[in-house]
Parts: sequence; C-alpha cells; structure tokens
Amino acid sequence: MKQITFHGKRIRPSDKDLVFRFTIATLLPIFLLVVGLFHIQAIQQVNWQDFNLLQANRIDIPYLMMSISVAILVCLLMVFLFKRYRYDTVKQLYHRQKLAKMILENKWYESEQIKTDSFFKDSSSRTKEKIAYFPKIYYRLNNGLIQIRVEITLGKYQDQLLHLEKKLESGLYCELTDKELKDSYVEYTLLYDTIASRISIDEVQATDGKLRLMENVWWEYDKLPHMLIAGGTGGGKTYFILTLIEALLNTESNLYILDPKNADLADLGSVIENVYYKKEDMLSCIDNFYEEMMIRSEDMKQMENYKTGENYAYLGLPANFLIFDEYVAFMEMLGTKENTAVLNKLKQIVMLGRQAGFFLILACQRPDAKYLGDGIRDQFNFRVALGRMSEMGYGMMFGSDVQKDFFLKQIKGRGYVDVGTSVISEFYTPLVPKGHDFLKNISDLTGMVNEDS
Repeated sequence: MKQITFHGKRIRPSDKDLVFRFTIATLLPIFLLVVGLFHIQAIQQVNWQDFNLLQANRIDIPYLMMSISVAILVCLLMVFLFKRYRYDTVKQLYHRQKLAKMILENKWYESEQIKTDSFFKDSSSRTKEKIAYFPKIYYRLNNGLIQIRVEITLGKYQDQLLHLEKKLESGLYCELTDKELKDSYVEYTLLYDTIASRISIDEVQATDGKLRLMENVWWEYDKLPHMLIAGGTGGGKTYFILTLIEALLNTESNLYILDPKNADLADLGSVIENVYYKKEDMLSCIDNFYEEMMIRSEDMKQMENYKTGENYAYLGLPANFLIFDEYVAFMEMLGTKENTAVLNKLKQIVMLGRQAGFFLILACQRPDAKYLGDGIRDQFNFRVALGRMSEMGYGMMFGSDVQKDFFLKQIKGRGYVDVGTSVISEFYTPLVPKGHDFLKNISDLTGMVNEDS
C-alpha cells in the first residue's frame, strides 16, 4: 500500500486575503462574546416574538459603547498575545498569503470568463473571472525549515516555477538551503528566521565525521571535505577558526596550525603542539602533512579490516586537519619555485585527502585565483564568506555565475555559506560569549600548560 505523505498546506487563490480572513474569523466571535456578556440580562428580557423598534430605542447607548470599547480592547489584547506566543503561526499566515499573491500577480494561472445572472432580470448579465487552473503549491514549516513543494506539469509556467529561489528568499525573507527536483515536483527548502538558528560555542559538536555549526548547518567533512573561509578584518574569521579548533580537539583529531602573520593562532603554540608561524617551519609542516597522507593511504590497504570504498573512520583512524590562516599572505611571501611546490602539495591534499582522513581548512581575506588555481578552489566543498565582501569577492568564493543577492548586516560573525550543495544561504558563526578564554579551554583539552599563565 502506498504511504500517504503530508506535503503541507495547499496554497489557494483565496489565500491572498488569508491574514484578514483569519483575523475576522478569530476575533469576531470574541468581540460578540464580550459584548454579549455585558448585555446578557437585557438580551434575556427581550421578547423576540414581539420585538419592534420601540424596544430597540430603549438600549442604553453609553453602556453599549462601553461594552464595545471593552470588546475592542480584549481583541487587541488577544492579537498581542497571539503574535507574542504564536509568532510562527502568524508568519506562516503571511507566508501563505504572499505565495498566493505571487501566483496571482504574476498571472501564473489559467482563468475563464463566465456569465452571471443579474439580480434584476431586465439588466444585462455580467461576466466574471473563474480560475480554471492554479498551480499546486504546498507550504510547510518544520523545525525552523520552510519546505515549499511545487508541482511540475510541463505546462507554460514550468520555467518560472522551477526558478523561484530569488523570489522566495526576498519575499519570505528567508535563506534557501536546498533545492531538490523530484519526479513530479520541485522542493525548495529555506531557513526560517536564520539568526534564531545561531548556536553558542558550547553547542558546536564534532561527531561521526561532521561538525555542527548552526541548528541546521553541518560541515560533513567525511563526505564533503575541505573548508574555505574568506573575510576581511572584523568579520569574525579568527573567532570562527578558534571555534573550529576547540570543537575538533574534543575528538581524537590531529591538528596542524599555520599562522604566517604570527597573530592570534600563533598564540596557541603555548597550549597545543604543531603550531607554526615561521616560513621554513610552515613549508616543512605542509610537506610532512602531505607525506603522512600518502603513507596512510598505503598503510590502509595493508590493514586486515580494510574494505574497498570505506574510509579512515571505518578503520578506526583519527582525522588530520591542516588549518591554514592568511593563506594568500603566505603565498605572497614565497618565491616562484616555492609557490609552485606548495600549490602542488595542496592540490594533492584536496584531491586525495578525503579517503585517508586528511582535511584542509584554509582561510584568507579573498580567495584569489592566482593562488587557488588548477581547480583547487573547486575542491573546497564547504565555503564560508564572513563580513563585508565585494561582488568580485563573492564571485571568487561561490562562482561568478551564482544568482544570489548578497546583503550586508552589521552583525559580527555573519556571512554566507555553501555547505557543498551549490546553494548559498545566510550563515552565523557560533556565538562566543564575552570572557570566553580560548587559550585556557584549549589548554584543558590538550593537557598542556600555558606558559603565560
């Protein structure tokens, strides 16, 4: 027996006035009930069989106006409480209304003119529009995600319905996280109230080859390896990298940290091993990271429980992360020969590292193609752009052909992310509370003593 699934609330043409109709249907009974309670005795005394205008003239007008005023105040209080405690329900009504208006105002429906008889027989009949076809659109809000399903019928409006991303994002003020084309419909998934999905650093989890960064955003590094982070000064890039380091240290992962500017990440050298900021040490670290990857790739095949298609985690091996801050600044320090050698090593790591469990987290102010050539940039499946960036910068991060409107909000740690699905959505880095001491926390995790403490 075929299982019946709930697609969501069907969008109807009448939903163009959904908020008004819902308000009237909800508040009118309350209004009448309050007024009725004020006049219940008078109503009981009325002889409805002999009711006439003389009885109506006996109504106490001031008392009636007072009851109406109280009823209005009660209704306003109900509106306030409903919007405060059932905010999601109110937003769903507005969303469904906007979807109905989108179809109607763009005329993505079929109609026919029908004749209607006039009230007066001698008057000529009138014609009115009757909707013969209205696209099947379903709306659903679940766990902070909006799912909108649109039926595809190969009709004349198919192209418009297949490319609703920008309209949905700007109209519903949400961020698209996924778009999936199925047998007879296309499903758009949007993140509702994105900033409310922001988590604190204590909620960041690294388990089963994936790292949780927002309520509904995970970096699945076992499946979609390597992270590229871009952002200018003040965008929250450093705190984000420190958050990643602290989260990964809660696993058995091995970390190698490179900071060519000898800045914040270099300070971790007092509480964690394998932190480098000198050019020669960094070059050596890259070489060693590459060599260890190649050795593990060979050793894995010699292990007893090795199985074709399985990765390092299946064999019980730890992941290894090379965390490289200010990558472009470092590449500009190198000569041509050294530059080429580093690019070749990094290319091998991003191409071959997933199976062996060797991952690259690379951060820079702008991912210049000069230092991320030969398809290296395309191998970074998880990409984060933080803070203010130019259109060219966004093009370098996500591709010049991306159809996306980028907006600037003065919120530290805010940006845009592509989790590996080629869908760009708004992103907020995990919230770091004031007074959070990364050095102390990382020292506690590694067991090393901070020499400055």
